[in-house]
Amino acid sequence: MSRIGRLPVAIPNGVSVDVKKNTVTVKGPKGELTRDFLPEIDIAQEDGNIVVTRNSDHRTHRSKHGLTRALLNNMVVGVSTGFKRQLQIEGVGYRAAVEGKNLVLNVGYSHPVVFEPPEGVSFDVPDRAGREINISGIDKEVVGEIAARIRRTRPPEPYKGKGIRYAGEQIRRKAGKAGKAK
Repeated sequence: MSRIGRLPVAIPNGVSVDVKKNTVTVKGPKGELTRDFLPEIDIAQEDGNIVVTRNSDHRTHRSKHGLTRALLNNMVVGVSTGFKRQLQIEGVGYRAAVEGKNLVLNVGYSHPVVFEPPEGVSFDVPDRAGREINISGIDKEVVGEIAARIRRTRPPEPYKGKGIRYAGEQIRRKAGKAGKAK
């Protein structure tokens, strides 16, 4: 049995879960998420918990068991508290700003890079200098994907460390050229 898959998902107060065959809808104070799951994985709601079981010990069923439970847990956490990713900007003249709902990045290109948030995702730049970006939303996959796309516009380079990085990310630095000794 999957160690992750056999753990029940606790449903907090204010969150309602609707299970119909292999479609699960989770509603909470932050919003609503719906997802279809494989018919081989059984999802049931029992006394304030969501329980995930599988029909057989087939290899694909075993691999999907823990995945299904983790996705359900992410849905419950997303609609109750939400998810947040932080990015940091390093570099002279590099900055971010929010214009309306859009995120505008000035990261060394000849033009500003504009990101439109998908539905359910919001951008925030709390730092006045525009060195921090907060991405928040209820869907963990979407928040992570948007953060990865923003980071991809100017990934951190190994010599000076300039670019966009995740908060707390360690960049392996290279020594660079050793100057001529005279």
